[in-house]
Amino acid sequence: MIRVTDIAYVRFSAPDLNQMETFLHEFGLATVQKSATELYARGSDAHPFAHVTSLGEPGFAGIGFYAENVSDLEKLAGANGVSVEDHAAPGGGKVVRLRDPDGTLVEIVAGQTKPQVLPAASALVHNDARATPRKGDALRIDTGPSHVKRLGHAVLNVVDFRASEVWYKKNFGFVTSDEITLAPDMPLGAFMRCDRGAIHVDHHTLFLVGTGKAGFNHAAFEVTHMDDLMAGHQHLTDKGRQHEWGVGRHLLGSQIFDYWRDPWGHTVEHWTDGDLFNNETPPNVRPLDDLIANQWGPSAPPTMGA
Repeated sequence: MIRVTDIAYVRFSAPDLNQMETFLHEFGLATVQKSATELYARGSDAHPFAHVTSLGEPGFAGIGFYAENVSDLEKLAGANGVSVEDHAAPGGGKVVRLRDPDGTLVEIVAGQTKPQVLPAASALVHNDARATPRKGDALRIDTGPSHVKRLGHAVLNVVDFRASEVWYKKNFGFVTSDEITLAPDMPLGAFMRCDRGAIHVDHHTLFLVGTGKAGFNHAAFEVTHMDDLMAGHQHLTDKGRQHEWGVGRHLLGSQIFDYWRDPWGHTVEHWTDGDLFNNETPPNVRPLDDLIANQWGPSAPPTMGA
């Protein structure tokens, strides 16, 4: 087993790369590389890319995670009877390609060259009932798309939750933050995070949902702060994009969220202000109601995950 350090990217296919590129720019991602057959896009953090689209029929094509180093890739490859390959993508490096129990492509990468950080949304100073640090200045929010920092997590629908859970934990060292149950001894899925010991990480990097049918649920991209999320919401609304759910604050993970659909119906999320856990945080078991519960905001629509 190795311990992945974070999610790296999600892969899709689409019949029109120009149309996808326009949407991604409106969503807050920047083009890294584009050819006649592939489109790579990134956020502002120093990661080579976070979203890949290949020319083809619309669909979800796979998911990528970061390993600590190339030595981890060699261990992973040896344990699974595959090879470490050169990664022919922005940033280069090495990659190991596996298939999960449902046949989903899972790529583990390491040794990439990191790009420079891109500009993020302006820092804001807020006044509230407890303190008023902003005096003599007006608060002005950047208009236009949200400033996506990075890909934060992905959610996959799986045929057999326990089988997929075992595979992802055995290979990549994921640990459970919150397991979701339909009833006692009837698990539905789990929010799983990277195991980085005492280092605090996102509440979840991967959520597996045992729907009985494999497929893509959604991918979530972190933005700078709540005002940046709301500015992006307005921008996507003005562009006539398909909104799905939000704005609200989740119960599990605590993120402020806003869900949209890309031109081919894939759900992508803006989020900010999520929980961070480490090895001092024990796993929890939660009922289904907690999965779809909000601390505030609209209820989940029936289209979520479909």
